Amino acid sequence: MSSYPTILVFDSGLGGLTVLREIVKARPDAHYIYAADDAFFPYGAHSEDALIARVVPLIGELIAAHAPDLVVIACNTASTLVLSHLRAQYRVPFVGTVPAIKPACARSTTKRVSVLGTSGTVKREYTHALIRDFAQSCTVTLVGSAHLASLAEAALGGAAIADREILAEIAPCFVDNADAALRTDAVVLACTHYPLLLERMIALAPWPVAWIDPAPAIARRVADLLGPAGGEPDHAGAEMIFTSGRTHPLTGALAPYFGGRVLA
Repeated sequence: MSSYPTILVFDSGLGGLTVLREIVKARPDAHYIYAADDAFFPYGAHSEDALIARVVPLIGELIAAHAPDLVVIACNTASTLVLSHLRAQYRVPFVGTVPAIKPACARSTTKRVSVLGTSGTVKREYTHALIRDFAQSCTVTLVGSAHLASLAEAALGGAAIADREILAEIAPCFVDNADAALRTDAVVLACTHYPLLLERMIALAPWPVAWIDPAPAIARRVADLLGPAGGEPDHAGAEMIFTSGRTHPLTGALAPYFGGRVLA
């Protein structure tokens, strides 16, 4: 591996930018390829078999084209479905994204945690297994959002999203109790799109909670696998690929997620 590794970050859309942002902080010297499978977005609209058949060869094409030193699957849905297939088929190291149920339950004092994800993620056996293995004594509420990922994409694109639209998606996370010591105090963000709306969600929440974003932990895992940074920050640029072939117009809005790099 060179001192300037290439890291491929993959998501169904723009949600993986929240993961990319943390990885760039951990490895500012790396060159980044961000691939968004927007031609198949949202992933929640497709069957598990269709997603596996779509993502596994697509990642293979990206690996062949860009020769990354490491691939980050910055998508809960894709990670829970295809990571085992990817690791079996390709030699490059993979880092996935899974619901951060264990740290959320460890942090909770009321022992009432909600998992906010796509409808597919909260239904998936992988998620239920995480709850069985790591929820400890917590009561976990699964909340499947049908629209929040699309709202996040639209907001990043400059669309005006009404408070009521966001609140309708997050309200089921807040399990109330007459005793404040027994109500929800932690919400797992089980879709990488959701941190794009984090400031809005914090403002709209009926009471303060800990919002558990897995991105910092993913960045630490990437740094562990690649080792310490080997040189000066790479500001030469980064690449952004959309499977639809479109060119995203928001270079200025996206630049902070790439650590200030200019997109090639």
